[in-house]
Amino acid sequence: MNLLHDIPLSALQLYLTAPYSCSYLPDQLARSQVATPSFLITPAVYSELVRRGFRRSGTVTYRPRCDACQACIPVRVEVPSFVPNRTQRRSRQRHIGLQTSLHALKDNEEYFVLYQRYQMERHPDGGMKNDSRDQYRNFLLQSHVDSILVEFRENGGLRMVSIIDILDDGLSSVYTFYEPNVAQASFGTYNVLWQIELCRKLQLDYLYLGYWIEKSDKMAYKANFRPLQGLIQGKWQALPTHRP
Repeated sequence: MNLLHDIPLSALQLYLTAPYSCSYLPDQLARSQVATPSFLITPAVYSELVRRGFRRSGTVTYRPRCDACQACIPVRVEVPSFVPNRTQRRSRQRHIGLQTSLHALKDNEEYFVLYQRYQMERHPDGGMKNDSRDQYRNFLLQSHVDSILVEFRENGGLRMVSIIDILDDGLSSVYTFYEPNVAQASFGTYNVLWQIELCRKLQLDYLYLGYWIEKSDKMAYKANFRPLQGLIQGKWQALPTHRP
């Protein structure tokens, strides 16, 4: 492994968190491995960490390291080979009128109201439905790498917000929240398709989608975007085509 510009990975310290309740699999305990200090995690270093299965939440860079479970598989879409299926083409056509604009990470009351509505409607049992404004900011608006915020609007109304990290070989989809009360909408699918197209425009090979968990309804949708690679036993390889 070559040094990453001026900072090798060996300069980072890794520590394990205490066990906590898993957000995706009931009755499971999870642990995370966290990379520190955050000021050493430059965009180049972060790109390599993502290739090793890490993600970030705010300025915390982590990957799952559970004691008795390996269900979380980092996944990425092979952008040059991706062809949307019939359902995805319909989603793209349904939302083709959305207007997009790219911004630096910024706070905005309109965003926060949409975020709260999304959490209450789509994740009523999740731990983020009662997030304070500070928790929201720390989660989505703090970053030590190259990040952008994307607005999606329809006739001036805010429909969706997406946070994306820019890597040296792709984009990392950090988090997306959207209007939960639009009939027959498929904003989540459209958002992934839009990010794949942004990768193509930037000539980047991969869209990193975080962790795929076969037995979690919240995460299983990622298997619909193929060809999809998973980081399995330390090697990126085609994700098996079996479905939950």
